[in-house]
Amino acid sequence: MPIELPKAYEHAEVESKWYPVWLEKGYFHAADTSDKPPYCIVIPPPNVTGVLHIGHALTVTIEDILIRWKRMQGFNALWMPGTDHAGIATQMVVERELKKQGVSRFDLGRERFIDEVWRWKETYHARITDQLHVMGVSLDWERERFTMDEGLSRAVRTVFVKLFKDGLMYRANRLVNWSPGIHTVLSDLEVEYQELKGSLWHIAYPVTGSDERLVVATTRPETMLGDTAVAVHPDDPRYQHLIGKTIDLPLTGRKIPIIADAVLVDMAFGSGAVKVTPAHDFNDFETGKRHGLEMISILDKDARVNANAPEAYRGLDRFVARARIIEDLEAAGLLVKIEPHTLNLGHCQRTGVVVEPMLSTQWYVRAKPLADKCIEAVDAGKTTFTSDEWKKVFYQWMTNIKDWCVSRQLWWGHQIPAWFCGSCEHINVSETTPTQCEHCGSTDLKQDEDVLDTWFSSGLWPFSTLGWPDKTPALETFYPNAVMETGFDILFFWVARMMMLGIYCMGEVPFRTVYMHPMVRDAQGQKMSKTRNNVIDPLDLTRIHGADALRFTLAALVTQGHDLNFSPSRLEGYRAFCNKIWNATRFVFMQLEEGETVELLTSPTEAERAALSVADRWILHTLEDAVAKTTASLDRFDFQSAANGIYQFFWSNYCDWYIELAKPTLREAGPAAAMTKRVLFTALDQALRLLHPFMPYLTEELWTRLPVARDVASITIAAWPTATGVFADAPAATLLEQQIAVIAAVRTVRGENRISPKTPLSILVSAPDAETAKLVEAARGELALLAQVGELQVAVDAPRPKRSAVAIAKACQVFVALEGVIDLNEEIARLEKAIAKLDKDIEKLAKKLEDERFVANAPEEVVIEQRQRLAETRATRTSFADNIEQLR
Repeated sequence: MPIELPKAYEHAEVESKWYPVWLEKGYFHAADTSDKPPYCIVIPPPNVTGVLHIGHALTVTIEDILIRWKRMQGFNALWMPGTDHAGIATQMVVERELKKQGVSRFDLGRERFIDEVWRWKETYHARITDQLHVMGVSLDWERERFTMDEGLSRAVRTVFVKLFKDGLMYRANRLVNWSPGIHTVLSDLEVEYQELKGSLWHIAYPVTGSDERLVVATTRPETMLGDTAVAVHPDDPRYQHLIGKTIDLPLTGRKIPIIADAVLVDMAFGSGAVKVTPAHDFNDFETGKRHGLEMISILDKDARVNANAPEAYRGLDRFVARARIIEDLEAAGLLVKIEPHTLNLGHCQRTGVVVEPMLSTQWYVRAKPLADKCIEAVDAGKTTFTSDEWKKVFYQWMTNIKDWCVSRQLWWGHQIPAWFCGSCEHINVSETTPTQCEHCGSTDLKQDEDVLDTWFSSGLWPFSTLGWPDKTPALETFYPNAVMETGFDILFFWVARMMMLGIYCMGEVPFRTVYMHPMVRDAQGQKMSKTRNNVIDPLDLTRIHGADALRFTLAALVTQGHDLNFSPSRLEGYRAFCNKIWNATRFVFMQLEEGETVELLTSPTEAERAALSVADRWILHTLEDAVAKTTASLDRFDFQSAANGIYQFFWSNYCDWYIELAKPTLREAGPAAAMTKRVLFTALDQALRLLHPFMPYLTEELWTRLPVARDVASITIAAWPTATGVFADAPAATLLEQQIAVIAAVRTVRGENRISPKTPLSILVSAPDAETAKLVEAARGELALLAQVGELQVAVDAPRPKRSAVAIAKACQVFVALEGVIDLNEEIARLEKAIAKLDKDIEKLAKKLEDERFVANAPEEVVIEQRQRLAETRATRTSFADNIEQLR
């Protein structure tokens, strides 16, 4: 009885089966010390309270492909798992849950609230890890870390103290992004800008002791209560006589100076006079520093007008105050005009509340000395970017870097290790809680209530997860990491900070290579968001199509430099590919009897080579080529080419051609059939290994069933195929590919003309030379079997017969007699319609190749492929036009 697989591939059954086995066997665990070369990737830690979204799915797909590939190549491959405490996000989630119970964090107090967050973390931590399991990720779960576990907390304190002692950590009163909704500073990443329709108010500011007025324009009239100057350009002849004089600031009773500033003022824009509010605008803040201006903050932490403003406006919300001020200015005859104006307004990512630039005392890291080291490292090639585009962006950010505000007004996070002395006001910075002030000896100490920016702790991720500040064997082995793979949107916020802190703490770059994956958008290219109702849950897709289909789809679509427009319908094709792999394997298994085994063909002897058919030699040659190209594609992080190359080999070469060509041989018992079975299983074994990093579940299920000798129990730790050249066979490739091209050409004509597959056809093949003609003649049997060719003629440079269809088959032209087979008038109409479509395709391809940005950023192979496609499309159009002429 033949070996049989179940008829249908059930992904849910297969995928639920293997993950527990992999964990139990410890296949994902890397050794702290090993003779194998190290290869390490640290996962970008997802939020502990988060859920897996399609961007996460892309991240873990790419990283798992790399790790599984390197593990199979014989590396000591470590993929470090972990989650991020996600300060603001987690605190807000817990506060929302408490609010449902009518409780606030202030009701609980800091200690009890933090206990509540830890309980929440323990409850929901498993959700994200379970979702990662579903995706088949080969993370070394024995090493899982959390950004607030004891080891990483110690690392955070150590770095803070080291930075402080080295003069790179300091406290200052500066302008920050303030969220009135949650009462904390925000990083730039946490500010989302929205384009809104607003107004531009033109206000007359009276010059002191004069009838002259300066007209300023503002989108925020309420901030005039904090104005401390009006600026004009030093070269503006209109205002030369006013520089150094003062303005009677309306509604306040204050006088403010008129200053000259060439940086802030564009004399050609508006009136050429600009109000300066250093405490509520980032540009004005810098102006205030240049001129030593007073900085008057007129809003409190709730964005209500405070006691620094006139009494009439105190306690009002900023927007209510705005309306009142407009009324008062109009009543005073100082409102010149109001114009509609579109502005880009920053909102808190978490609350949607408009962000307020606010003066606040915060902790800062002096970034430039750290950034300069990073630039030097990249210049020296110690860290390389796989994209020149993102390398340029990295340089721009690091060259223009500003000091990093690292303090946050939250309770959940790493509390800043600084204690204020109540006696002498000295700031004590220490890794451990001090018992007395190091300056005056007082025991009246209070720890800073602020916590550190989440990016501070995650900036230590590549080395803190390996045991730093201790000198552990894992740190010695796996630092620097091999690759940092993450989304381009956090290049500065995370990648740059890891570079800065890694070089600073370790004296060495944290990773050798940076690969930035694109943003996943919906099918129309829109950003995914709940408001657009276009968010895709990857776990829904895995339930329907399987994790392997999702992983392969993402890999086949990803390219650097271009956003990934994702439609769930794309999975249907790759789900069909999973079925194709299953069914092909099932067919191959059915060629053996129960208990029969096959010896794989690895290093064929001369006798074995002589026993190979042309088809055998061809599939082994294309296998060798697929191995070389897949490996080369992965080496250069071209996941799309790798996936598409494997797909092409398995679906087209192995299934569509080799299996079909092998069937007549397999029907006859004997040495030829035995050799063909060996080739079938050899190609299948190697193809499954190539597919494994992309489709771990399906390949494990099929590979472990192969009736062949193996030296390991799992494909997870099996050897990656190598292109040794042992199967390279250019003559066989030339022979069979010409024959396949003729068969395909006949099938194309049959399909285009809707000729029944059972109808025998008469064909004439025009070859360019006698040698090619012999190749076609040798395919007489295959043409009869696979293309239903009843009559075959082959000639060199044969003219096209009248009333025949033509198709190109590599170097040959294939003429298929149509008279008596089809309706010729109907065929002419079909060709005319096809030409119209080809003209559109030619225009589209030509336009793409004329786009300099596409040619510069797309992989070279993609550009070459597009050019070849354009040439082929033009040739097809010419051929179709000739066909119409021939049929008339």
